[in-house]
Amino acid sequence: MYLNLIQIAESFGVSEGVIEGWIRDENMPHTPDRGRLLFDRAQVVEWAATRGLATRAGFLMAPNSRFTTGCQIEPLLRVGGVWRDLPAAEVPDVLEKVVAALPGMTPPIRQLLTKRLRSIGGVTWAAIGGGFALPHPSARVALGRDSGTVALLLLRDGLTQAGAAPDDVPVTRLFFFIAPSPRAHLDLLGRLTRALSQGSLRELVVNGASDVEIFAATAAADGATASANNLEAKQ
Repeated sequence: MYLNLIQIAESFGVSEGVIEGWIRDENMPHTPDRGRLLFDRAQVVEWAATRGLATRAGFLMAPNSRFTTGCQIEPLLRVGGVWRDLPAAEVPDVLEKVVAALPGMTPPIRQLLTKRLRSIGGVTWAAIGGGFALPHPSARVALGRDSGTVALLLLRDGLTQAGAAPDDVPVTRLFFFIAPSPRAHLDLLGRLTRALSQGSLRELVVNGASDVEIFAATAAADGATASANNLEAKQ
C-alpha cells in the first residue's frame, strides 16, 4: 500500500518539511512518481521502527498488520506501574527499577538490560509531540511471551534526553516499554500510538487522572484493537 506525502506527515504528526528532511538526511524510503512522492507503508514501518520513531495517529501500524501479536497494554502497564511527580534527573533510576520488576527474568538478563539502558544511546526516547514520548531500549530483546512491561512516568520538568519534539513541547509524559520480542515491539509501538490518538487515554494522562482511570482507558484501547482485529478477520 502506498501513501502520499500528506498522509505520511499526518501519521507522524510532523510537517511535510520534516518528512522531506528525513528523506534527505535519514534515507527514509520513498518512490518518486511524476513529480510527487509515494511511500510504501511496510517499508516506512520498518524504517521508523529501527529509529524509534512513533506514529502519532497510528496510521502506519494498522491493527491487522503482520506485526500484530496480541500484546496488550493494560496488563503490561500494571507490571510497570504509574510513576508520578518525578524529577527528570531520576528517570534513569526509575527505568532501572522497572527493569528490576520484569516478570520471568533471570538475574543475568536483568543485568544485561540495565547495562544497556545505562549505556550511551541505550534508550531511544521517541518524542511524539504534545509532551509525550515512547522510550524503549534501542536494542531489541527477546524476553519470552510471559515478560514485557509498560511504565507511565509523569515528570515535574522537561526531559532533555528526549531531544527535539515535533512541536517543541517539553517532554514530561513517558510511556516506557519493553516488549517480549522484536515482533511484539512493533505491535506494542503501534498500540501505544493508537491509544494516545484515539479514545480518552491522552486526555486522562494530561489531566492527571487516577491509576484506576488510566488502567481502564488502556483496557478500553486493548478492547478496541481486539474488536478491529476480529472484524477484519471476518471480512
